[in-house]
Amino acid sequence: MTSLRKFTIRLAVYGIALVYLALDLFVFHGPLAKRIERVGTGPDDGNVVARVFNHHITLDQLDRAVRERLWLEGRDAGELSADELKLIRYVALDGLIDHELLRVKAKANAPDLIVSEEEVDERLRRLAARFESRDGMESAMNAQGIESETELRERIAARIQQEKYVERKVAPMAEVTEEEARAWFDGHAKELEIPERIEARQVFLPTLDRDPELEKAKLTAALADLKAGKKDFVELVSELSEDPASKDKGGDLGWFGKDRLPAEFTAQVFALKTGEPALVRTRIGWHLVEVTGSKPAQPRTFDEAKEEVMAALESAKRRAAAEEYRLALRKFESAKIRIDHDKLAAGAGNR
Repeated sequence: MTSLRKFTIRLAVYGIALVYLALDLFVFHGPLAKRIERVGTGPDDGNVVARVFNHHITLDQLDRAVRERLWLEGRDAGELSADELKLIRYVALDGLIDHELLRVKAKANAPDLIVSEEEVDERLRRLAARFESRDGMESAMNAQGIESETELRERIAARIQQEKYVERKVAPMAEVTEEEARAWFDGHAKELEIPERIEARQVFLPTLDRDPELEKAKLTAALADLKAGKKDFVELVSELSEDPASKDKGGDLGWFGKDRLPAEFTAQVFALKTGEPALVRTRIGWHLVEVTGSKPAQPRTFDEAKEEVMAALESAKRRAAAEEYRLALRKFESAKIRIDHDKLAAGAGNR
């Protein structure tokens, strides 16, 4: 047999082997792929609860995501039933899987998703503003396994890149036409009315750490002086009021609707007659209030509400489109996602 023929046969054998390898690993998920999954998954394989492509999601990462979700919701894990905690763990795991899918997609499209240093700087400033000090921010970074600001900036850039990727996918589905906005307005014009508003001013005395009856007596005497013409409202504000927001403005609260200030305050003030000052009690103190003007609810034209309506409809469409894309991506890449349900359940019981 000639050398050329031997080489040709050897090449053919290699080709068949490579085809089999590709089919086993990427199409049929055959015995070789399963063996690779059982072996060589790293020293912490016992801690891996899910795999997305070749990325591992660990129980430690999941626990951290659960704690963050509970913190944002103002809930305590100790107060949850086993079923509630299980549900939250699956929801948190879904979030981690979605994040990894988007990370892979965004990375593959990175040349078209440029993130500037200015964008990262702005996002970093907004993040830092959530903490009282630099130490507090660094503690949070350490808790997330972020070792330096450089790594933090890389993660922020990756997150922005993912957002741009999703925006590019959903933007065409979030467009709103003027016809859509007008149709929605016609069916919801009542909801878009400018609500009833009043203009008022106040003298405020807090009672959280004081005798409420003593503070009430001060304002009762002030009201008597006001009605007798001994003092005007601005004088009383200057002498007595302890509301820093309105004291330097003669007690003026401006124009407001029932939803701008606490309901316990507005419910009483909206019942007052214009030009007839009265005492109002809330849980934080006593208020001597005078309504100085009022405006009834007013309808709005489509042109007046158009910008608001289109923005609201676009936001709703964008959320729906993002969720639709998320579900489609999960379905399309389902073969690349592996969840160890037994380990997930065992982890929930031991953590």
